[in-house]
Amino acid sequence: MAAPQIPTPGRPPLPDRDAVLAMVAGYRDRAPGEVGEKLDSLELTWLVAQVEQRYGVELELTDEVFAGMATVSGAVDTLRAVLPAAAGG
Repeated sequence: MAAPQIPTPGRPPLPDRDAVLAMVAGYRDRAPGEVGEKLDSLELTWLVAQVEQRYGVELELTDEVFAGMATVSGAVDTLRAVLPAAAGG
């Protein structure tokens, strides 16, 4: 179980499943419910760009970490793990 998140003023909360689905859905202008569990490389690239813009960070993801984001669940887990360090806290 993930540690509780302490809100930081001016920074959006760490993405949950709904937030990741909403960001990925923007790629092909579809509803979040239309996004499948498996994400293709273009969806992942879009998601990383959206996260970097939303959080004002640059994510340095290894190939292994990027591969771990091939599903919505994997993307949520990975982003929740790497964003605090990328955002400096």
